[in-house]
Amino acid sequence: MASILVIGPHPDDQELGMGGTIARLVSQGHKLHLVDMTNGEPTPHGSLEIRARESAEAARILGVGRTLLGLPNREVVHNVESRHKLAALIRVHRPDWLFVPYPIDAHPDHTAVTRIAEDARFDAKLTKSSIPGEPCHPKRVIYYFCTHLRLSFQPSFCIDISAQMETKLAAVNAYQSQFQKNASGNVPDMVRTINAYFGTRIGTAYAEPFFSHEVLGFGGLNDLI
Repeated sequence: MASILVIGPHPDDQELGMGGTIARLVSQGHKLHLVDMTNGEPTPHGSLEIRARESAEAARILGVGRTLLGLPNREVVHNVESRHKLAALIRVHRPDWLFVPYPIDAHPDHTAVTRIAEDARFDAKLTKSSIPGEPCHPKRVIYYFCTHLRLSFQPSFCIDISAQMETKLAAVNAYQSQFQKNASGNVPDMVRTINAYFGTRIGTAYAEPFFSHEVLGFGGLNDLI
């Protein structure tokens, strides 16, 4: 079984982008942990206490733990300090895979977090470094889609989440402060629509899209839909 870190700029990004896949991988016995790079505050209807409760409830629903790295919301900067802070956490969890946000986005926190994560993957393997822990190097970086741009995603692959769709929506709905009074409309309904569309691309009820810059290897074709 794999060890996996799912890195999000703010609490709720992981649930929106790949909550179904998180639930599915947990059900298959993989070890998953969520990393919130910021606490997500301030927001119009949230607070530090509210967001902490909501993110803890979402993690409970998905069956995972989560860690707050503590970078400043709205002010995330791609720098060596942030890279090494995440690299130290990577050394703690020693993941085989990293899931990070798709790199094209309107939100500066999202684009900065993706660059931090890509470089932290490299930094985590360095010897003769001041980074705490033993060097390690995650095998894969895979990008999930949780973007503020109205993109027509072109994924490298999709994962069937038909059996996990309601669990994903329950985790999304844990963030009442973010999605019940949202200027973008009914976010859970939008999530269902997007995942239904990608389900049609692979012949399932619901699916989540993913992207990879690197070539992915398969041990066989048994799991292809």
